[in-house]
Amino acid sequence: MRYLLGLGSSWARLGVRYCHQSVWSSHRTVRKVGVDLGEKKLEISTGKLAKFADGCAVVQLGETSVMVTAVSKTKPSPSQFLPLVVDYRQKAAAAGRIPTNYLRREIGVTDSEILTSRLIDRSIRPLFPAGYFYDTQVLCNILAVDGVNAPDVLAINGASAALALSDIPWNGPIGAVRIGLVDGEFLVNPTRKQMASSTLNLVVAGASHSQVVMMEAAAENVLQQDFCHAVKVGVKHTQQIILGIQQLAREQKVVKRTPQKLFAAPAEMVEFARQLAGDKIYAVYTDFSHDKISRDEAINKIRLDTEEHIKEKFTQAEPLEVIEAFNVVSKEIFRNIILNDYRRCDGRDLTSLRDISCEVDVFKPLHGSALFQRGQTQVLCTVTFDSVESSVKTDLITTVLSGIKDKNFMLHYEFPPYATNETGKMGGMNRRELGHGALAEKALRPVVPKDFPFTIRVTSEVLESNGSSSMASACGGSLALMDAGVPISSPVAGVAIGLISKSNPDKPSEIQDYRLLTDILGIEDYNGDMDFKMAGTNKGINALQADIKIPGLPLKIVMEAIQQATVAKREILGIMNKTIAKPRPSRKENGPVVENVRVPISRRARFVGPGGYNLRRLQAQTGVTISQVDEETFSVFAPTPSAMNEAQEFITEICKDDQELQLEFGAVYTATITEIRDIGVMVKLYPNMTAVLLHNSQLDHKRIKHPSALGLEVGQQIQVKYFGRDPTDGRMRLSRKVLQSPAASVVKTLNDKQSITIGTGNGQNSSML
Repeated sequence: MRYLLGLGSSWARLGVRYCHQSVWSSHRTVRKVGVDLGEKKLEISTGKLAKFADGCAVVQLGETSVMVTAVSKTKPSPSQFLPLVVDYRQKAAAAGRIPTNYLRREIGVTDSEILTSRLIDRSIRPLFPAGYFYDTQVLCNILAVDGVNAPDVLAINGASAALALSDIPWNGPIGAVRIGLVDGEFLVNPTRKQMASSTLNLVVAGASHSQVVMMEAAAENVLQQDFCHAVKVGVKHTQQIILGIQQLAREQKVVKRTPQKLFAAPAEMVEFARQLAGDKIYAVYTDFSHDKISRDEAINKIRLDTEEHIKEKFTQAEPLEVIEAFNVVSKEIFRNIILNDYRRCDGRDLTSLRDISCEVDVFKPLHGSALFQRGQTQVLCTVTFDSVESSVKTDLITTVLSGIKDKNFMLHYEFPPYATNETGKMGGMNRRELGHGALAEKALRPVVPKDFPFTIRVTSEVLESNGSSSMASACGGSLALMDAGVPISSPVAGVAIGLISKSNPDKPSEIQDYRLLTDILGIEDYNGDMDFKMAGTNKGINALQADIKIPGLPLKIVMEAIQQATVAKREILGIMNKTIAKPRPSRKENGPVVENVRVPISRRARFVGPGGYNLRRLQAQTGVTISQVDEETFSVFAPTPSAMNEAQEFITEICKDDQELQLEFGAVYTATITEIRDIGVMVKLYPNMTAVLLHNSQLDHKRIKHPSALGLEVGQQIQVKYFGRDPTDGRMRLSRKVLQSPAASVVKTLNDKQSITIGTGNGQNSSML
């Protein structure tokens, strides 16, 4: 191990060490760099594995290792965007487990894998050159997991290293770390155990010059100043990782390929489109009477007319160039109105919210419901309670990686095509819907009591969409929870902040001027440089997701966005509180009920029934769900109070056993055989009793293999001695064998309180052998 060549002690101070191994394989040298992150060391290596890929890197922290490959085609794709695919897979073998599905193979993709894939995609996508429309695939393969260090952040760094070490055009590298907050102390890449007690889970990806490329956070009401400090700590540590990857790329003498073509409209075509349509587009964007539909229709009409004229003048132009020429002009005019005139296309100033209206208890039969409308974004949220048994059970691999075994709160987000006046396929879950739902769930989960007796499912259906539907889901979900009577600790609201920036002509990576926009429209997201979503309570931050579309954002702008979102969030909460300010004191009358039923061990066998027959019958007939809490307590969940009443009557009838109270320990009773089994006979001491097993070992002193050896038959009456119930499992203990001895016994009948003495002996009590 030696310090990086040519950089002297400055690299040592930054905690970056470089190791060069003279191992040649397929003309690639195996190289490794170490980065100190506080008390931990991150290692990045390349040149040993997957050498046919354009780029490959292995990132290791502790004993957790992730290999990431990057491959990009050399022929352009016909698409009008970067066809980038990121796949992150959790391999069972890496966690020391075997998949639990029927085939014992990795089949399908879990929610956790999809969300991590999105995290990586949002981190690397902004740094691809504009107009690079070549199929590109980044695959993250977990090699080993130690159960201590999470692999997801390693995969982001691996993707950065793989792209930086390849010949794929990419303006990286980036670095990524996770920041936790435990007892007021900020931790860099905390362990799984530390994260269990952390109030913050912040993943930040940074670019050179301390710029932010991506942020995602889940928090428990973290104060704004603490959150901002965590972002700064994270960005600081990302710079060390960037330096390490840059040194690897220099040592490998990486030369980026020159694409056949970066798709962009020719300057003369753009100028022609500007002359034809510039004034018309400006008129539409400054006509504040337009809504989403009418504005889109007006722009589309201008587009079609302009494109026809462009095709007539530039007969050799490619279709993509014609489309892009108009898009460039439209986007430029839209952004300049905001930058120069401080006006937005709907007439608002830069920090104003759209009109907000709230409604709760929309549908009476539901456990909770709310309708949240912000401008032309409308979201219907519902709350459903179910038994604790209905909680989400995570797969074994996710449990090993994150430690979460199940969760009793979930939010599901739906975005049907009619929400944007379109048609499309229904059913299934796409990555976008999953990501938006996960963000809204992060915002609401911290305020839901952990000991709430039900599993809670919040659904958010977007009925109209014109920007920020995920944050509308957080607002609507908070209202619906309060309407349902869930004692949440504080109401939650969310807002999206946008950005329109102007780069420095001399240094394109620097931002010369910018405007932050509160509560952005869909078109402001599309034409803007950032979608900065933040949700929380009046006191602190619960969730944040920053989608940044430019190669990096200075910390100054990030801090301003957090402050602007905080002001807007409090304003939204004030509007929401006018509709409902705190949870209802009780759940609705038609809501579910959960009660604990105590069943003595002596009655448990009768309560459960043979093979659980009584429990299954109870659940089928009444619709309740029963789970065992401890030895004598069962939890009964009923969807309605009437179902609970029906279940209670059923349970009372099942456990009704007055005759058994008359049984005396050590007395002899006449039992009737109801069934002959290989291991013994089933007997009843009285007609309405549940038959119990009298084992072969208790039938006679002789060892027998089948009751028929004693000539026993169904319907036959035999004498048995009663020894109470087993204290561990509640089973009735009977024996016929002990009566074969000469000891004196007393025969009891349940209909006659008189006792009859039979047999003679030495007067000592017989015992069960």
